[in-house]
Amino acid sequence: MAMATTSVERENKSYSAGLFWSIAKEEGDLSHNTGHADDSTAASADDIDGGFSSLEGMLQWAIGHSDPVRLKEKARDVQRLSPSELRQRQLEIKELMEKLKMPSDAQLMQIALDDLRNSSLSLEDRHRALQELLILVEPIDNANDMCKLGGLSVIIQELDHSNSDVRKFSSWILGTASQNNPYVQKQVLELGALATLMKMVNSSSAEEATKAFYAVSALIRNNVAGQQLFFAEAGDKMLQDILGSPSVDIRLRRKAVFLVGDLAECQLENIDKAEMPFFSDRLFLKSVVDLTASSDLDLQEKALVAIKSLLQLKTTEAVVFEEFCRLGEALERMKKQLEGLMLEDDHREYVTDVESLRKEVELTFKAKLENVRAVPT
Repeated sequence: MAMATTSVERENKSYSAGLFWSIAKEEGDLSHNTGHADDSTAASADDIDGGFSSLEGMLQWAIGHSDPVRLKEKARDVQRLSPSELRQRQLEIKELMEKLKMPSDAQLMQIALDDLRNSSLSLEDRHRALQELLILVEPIDNANDMCKLGGLSVIIQELDHSNSDVRKFSSWILGTASQNNPYVQKQVLELGALATLMKMVNSSSAEEATKAFYAVSALIRNNVAGQQLFFAEAGDKMLQDILGSPSVDIRLRRKAVFLVGDLAECQLENIDKAEMPFFSDRLFLKSVVDLTASSDLDLQEKALVAIKSLLQLKTTEAVVFEEFCRLGEALERMKKQLEGLMLEDDHREYVTDVESLRKEVELTFKAKLENVRAVPT
C-alpha cells in the first residue's frame, strides 16, 4: 500500500464487522473469519450487522415470516413450562444474545495487543493481530484509544522483530495512527520510535522501507518538534541519499520528494520559525531539481511541486538554482518532453496539468531571479 500523496481527513467509523479476529485468545467466542464461517454463523452475523436495525426489527421480521398456527402451538408449549424450565430457557436466550453481541473496537484492540504481548504467539497469528490493528487505528478516536491501552509501546517493540513483515506492519500501524493526529505523534516521538523508523528506511526490503518512510512522514508532518528531531537525526541526508539514487525504489523516491515539498510548505506557513539549514544546501537542491529529468511523470510532478515551494523560501538563492542546479535548463528540457507526450492520447490530460505546473514553476523562478537583479549592489 503506497503512502497517500495528500493528507486525508479520516472519519470516525467502526470497522469491527469486517475483521479477522485473533485466534490466540477466546477463539471459540471470537471466530468471525469472513468466508470461513459456516452458513448458520454467517447468516446470524449478516442479520445483526446490516439486515436489521435492532432486535425489535428482527423480531418483527420473524413474526411476519412465521406460520401463525405453529406460533400458537409454540406459545402453548411455553405456557406448559415449569418455572424452573422457564428460567432455564431464559438463561439460554440470554447466553445466545451475549454470543451475538459484537465486541467494541477498543475490546478488539485490547485482544490484538494482548496477543502481541504473548511471546509464544505464532508468526501467522502475530501477522493477523497486526493486520487487525492496522484497520482499527484508522479512525482518530481509535488511534487515541490504542495509546490509552498502552498499545504504542507494544507496536514500537515489534519494530525490532526478526521478521520483515512484522516490522513492515508495525511501522504501517504507527504511520496510520499518527496521520493528522498530534496526540499520537507526540506519544510516538516521546517513545523514541523516529530514529528506529529512519534506520528501517534503509532496509533491503522495499516494502519495509516504504512503510517505514510513510511512518516517518506521518510523524513529522505539520509537527515542528518532530521536524526538528528529524533533522537532528540527519533526516536531510537521508532524503538526499534517496533522491540522488536512481536505484532506490521509485515509490520511495516519490514519497521522499513529496515530503520535501510538504516540509517546505510547512516552513512557508510558519514564517516566524527559523528555516532549516538544509533548505539552502546546494547539493540538496540539485538532487530535487535533477528529478525533473526522470522518465516517471509522477515523480516529475512531485519534484515540480517541491521546487515551487523551495523557490519561495527566503534562504534559497536564485543564483544557486540558476547556476548550480541549472533549473532553467531543466525546465526547458521538461517542456520539450511534455510536448512530445501531448501528441499521444494516453494521459494527455494529466500531461497538460503537469505542463501547467511547470509553467508556474518557471514563472516563480523568473520572479525570484528578477528580485535579485533588482536589488542594487
